Amino acid sequence: MGEQPPTWVSVDSPPTTAVVQVPSRSRHRLGWTAVVLLLGISLCGLAASAVGVAHEVLPRRFTAAQQQRIMTWEMTRRWRALTAGKLFPARMAYSVPGTALNSIHGLSLDAQRLAIAPQSSCTAAVSAAAAAVLAASHCTAVLRATYVDSSGSLVATVGIAVLPNSAAAMTAARELSAPHGGLALGLRALPVKGTAASTFRDRQRQLMYAESDGPYVILSTAGFTDGRHHVRLAADPYYDHEMTSLLAGLAKATGGMLGATPAVPRCPGAPGC
Repeated sequence: MGEQPPTWVSVDSPPTTAVVQVPSRSRHRLGWTAVVLLLGISLCGLAASAVGVAHEVLPRRFTAAQQQRIMTWEMTRRWRALTAGKLFPARMAYSVPGTALNSIHGLSLDAQRLAIAPQSSCTAAVSAAAAAVLAASHCTAVLRATYVDSSGSLVATVGIAVLPNSAAAMTAARELSAPHGGLALGLRALPVKGTAASTFRDRQRQLMYAESDGPYVILSTAGFTDGRHHVRLAADPYYDHEMTSLLAGLAKATGGMLGATPAVPRCPGAPGC
């Protein structure tokens, strides 16, 4: 037998590679699946973030103590938030009871503002005895204005003492209106030059009045425009009634606005409370 010729294999020949073709429909399905997965992950992240934000900003309820603090804050800032003309209107209404007129009908009158004093300390605007009472209740300021009655025969000064809360105001008003206090525990008269109140000073004060409204003590004092010193008002029942009505009317109008109870705060947002 003859020898078979050798078989030569070239080492430079590239290896055989198998290529598998994927149908185009399957490629599209895989692409959409990836998009859906990515979208789902993004939505989960967004939902988690929304829960975190909602926890911070969604409405919550105030406790009773928080509500009271907010309401007190609202009232104690009014004397700064309102203008002088709002605190002391140009005219204030008051009424004299029918008993002073021997009638079943009362008389409606009004007082005209003459001047508003600059803000003063709790010692400068009241007597020494009243200053001690207000200081014990942590008074921070006193505002005053002077009014004249419809007939021009009576003059009155009304004052607002600013205290930290209603409890302090009630305590101070109770002491200031004590029967034994009299004129010594009162507001100083505010004379107004060139008006019917030009001669109204402390010696002309006839009556004192004090009451609390919210965190404020409303003080008022009245006298005659003719400059007469303190007299016994019981000798003239009409003037006694009208002067008392004038002081009460001024105090009610001033304190009613400052001490009005604000709406109870519910929550910082609207729905969900």
